[in-house]
Amino acid sequence: MMRNFLKLTTAAIVLASTPVFAQTDGTADDDIDWSLYEDLGFEDESMKRYANAKIEGLSPAKLISIGYDFQGPYSIAAGDLTMADGTTLEGGDAMQVNSTAGIRAGFNLPVISQTNLVWQMGANYWNTSYNYAEDPTSSDNPLHQSLSEHGLRTSGISTTIYKPLDDTQFILFQGSADMSGTYGASAMPAQYLKYSAAALWGKRPTEKKQWGVGLARTYRVGELNYIPVILYNKTSANNKWGTEALFPARVHVRRTINPRNMVFLGYELQGQSFRMYENLPGFDIRDEDLEIRRGEIRVRAVYEFSLKDFIWMSIQAGYRINYRYDVDRLVSGPDIYRAFGLIDGTPAYAQMNGLTNPFYVNISVNLVSP
Repeated sequence: MMRNFLKLTTAAIVLASTPVFAQTDGTADDDIDWSLYEDLGFEDESMKRYANAKIEGLSPAKLISIGYDFQGPYSIAAGDLTMADGTTLEGGDAMQVNSTAGIRAGFNLPVISQTNLVWQMGANYWNTSYNYAEDPTSSDNPLHQSLSEHGLRTSGISTTIYKPLDDTQFILFQGSADMSGTYGASAMPAQYLKYSAAALWGKRPTEKKQWGVGLARTYRVGELNYIPVILYNKTSANNKWGTEALFPARVHVRRTINPRNMVFLGYELQGQSFRMYENLPGFDIRDEDLEIRRGEIRVRAVYEFSLKDFIWMSIQAGYRINYRYDVDRLVSGPDIYRAFGLIDGTPAYAQMNGLTNPFYVNISVNLVSP
């Protein structure tokens, strides 16, 4: 009895580290880190055994994470902006951004941790500030002024439910609600929340392999999309190499130097839809119902290591590739669904913009699961 109690206690502790896979700038929408749980089954053969969501060799999961994200110089070319009354504001020349930087924080907490059901709640906050090389008020286009004065931020909550069906099969559901935009002292109303969700069915055939398939509703590339997702986690026989992937959201190859030092190489899609909510002198942005559809691809190398015990540091460096940074007009009503631009008859973007691609660095300190 004591042995079973200890196993449940361990499961509850490790559950708190479950990262969400809905996007929140990234965050979030369809991104699962499968270093979630310890052994959820009993060794008592008279009891039903359930699939363990963790395979051998995965990177440690994060309970609390506080980090800083920095992008180097690049330029933003703002296109012509069509206003609601039909007038057009010219985009002008591209403007140089010296840097883009901000704090990223998140945590996850267990609610229920049982052998046949695991439920966790999480929260996140990301802030992005734009440091322009010249005064953005020299442009008559409100995009530059809005980014310079207010920046972008995302805050949200999420929930994850893991349900093992038997000793090899499982299903997993994740949902999130995010508030993303140029809001500051005046918070945006709840009507601007963006909802994401994903559901997967999977199998864990061995202690070193796990796969699954599912469907996600996501804003990861900046605007609403419904996409299939494929989970694939595997560790080599000697535990030195591995794959941690939830395609298309992220794919990484892992090299384990030792259990306290790991290197990753791969990519991640990040993005969200940001409401341009704060008004500017001469521009009633809030009344225009404008949203920035920001999506990007981050090709990167990541080094994660233990500083002391369960306090780890993560250092990632790579190249940020712009996928989309266009502006939509979203009058109160359902979100615009373009299916990657393949659906005819959808409204045109209010503004088409272009960004060059900088190198970036992200550093975080994390409390990880035992």
